Amino acid sequence: MAELNSSPEKNDGKKARQPKSMRVDLTAMVDLAFLLVTFFMLTTTLSKPKAMDLAMPDKGPATTDVSAKRTVTLCLGNNNQLLMYKGLSKLPQTLTYSKNSLRKALIEAKAEIIANTGKEAIVLVKPSDHSIYGNLVDTLDELNITKTNIYAVVDITPQDVDLLKAKAIY
Repeated sequence: MAELNSSPEKNDGKKARQPKSMRVDLTAMVDLAFLLVTFFMLTTTLSKPKAMDLAMPDKGPATTDVSAKRTVTLCLGNNNQLLMYKGLSKLPQTLTYSKNSLRKALIEAKAEIIANTGKEAIVLVKPSDHSIYGNLVDTLDELNITKTNIYAVVDITPQDVDLLKAKAIY
């Protein structure tokens, strides 16, 4: 509740005025404010976090041998660039993160591997020390978009670092 009182003033023998008293009752406004706050708190939905499922292999020795003809390696560098090479060949092509570059290259590589071997492609993603986390997420997104089912995020080798340095994207 709010109340406003004024004290009487001395007027040198003149008749004193009656003090005016104003009273404003704010109870209804406070009730309405709490009802609105409660209503909006109960009717809103919180945003749900978006996460991609990523199955990482157990620590230990690798138990399966894979033909080099089925592998595609993506070495992530800096400046939103990456290197891609097939099998064990060290003739990489430089790509950027766009659907006309990485996505197109992945689709072509998968089609070539299926045509040559009849089996699905295996993609190895190797982030370097100079790549950013967003580039890894973009790469995994492109793998999902191109429906690449078999992929792994592995440590980069010194030979791959040398390739990145040779292309000036390390």
